[in-house]
Amino acid sequence: MTSLALGVDVGGTGIKAGLVDLETGLDVGEACVTPTPEGAYPEGIASAVARLVEQLRPADGRETPVGVCVPAVVRAGRTFSAANISRDWIGLDARALFADFLGQHVSVMNDADAAGYAEARYGAAKNAPGLVLMTTLGTGIGVAMINDGVLVPNSELGHIQIDGIDWETRASVSAKEREGLTWQEWAGNLQKYYSTLESLINPDLFIVGGGISAASEQFLPLLSIRTPIVAATLHNQAGVTGAAALAAAHRPQQVLI
Repeated sequence: MTSLALGVDVGGTGIKAGLVDLETGLDVGEACVTPTPEGAYPEGIASAVARLVEQLRPADGRETPVGVCVPAVVRAGRTFSAANISRDWIGLDARALFADFLGQHVSVMNDADAAGYAEARYGAAKNAPGLVLMTTLGTGIGVAMINDGVLVPNSELGHIQIDGIDWETRASVSAKEREGLTWQEWAGNLQKYYSTLESLINPDLFIVGGGISAASEQFLPLLSIRTPIVAATLHNQAGVTGAAALAAAHRPQQVLI
């Protein structure tokens, strides 16, 4: 029987969920999407997640692992930051919150870490040696560090300060849309971001994820950096896939990274 798990990716503007085939990393059936509730408060998001999961549960009633990734630092199921979501998430036992709404154990992890794990297991970082930085460009910027295939969680390099500015406010997709930047103009902001990461971390590979990665030919050729940089294989699906795979990899009694 195919091994399945449910993954949910909570973002600042939308929540995506899917039933994932853990052998291939692909969705089984249609994915579900809903807008992030106004204010992105914990109870509102947990309620929306519960509705999506209920739509996606296997028809045969089998118990399926559920993983939820959120734009926050996560340690032992508790959220310690909040990027583009309510600050009520800070210090929250998110794992207990989602478990209450879903009626089962839920694994909770950082959204960029979930995406990076998915790319390491199924996508552009599969079998990649050395240090890989997976960057997710969307409402904000998330970064996952993968060293020789092992996830190093909660790097938060999407919020590095450049010229005294949190650079996700200049290089995220939402910044491009808000300021009406052309691809060339936005690539200039990305250039500064990736050049700074390169000087600080010296990775062996950059992977660019998020929905915008489907249009990578519009901006990746405009960047001039030493490190190879490629689009994510799973594009905007990586968070859902990684959340599902991480949920299946950790038993309820274990503490999730």
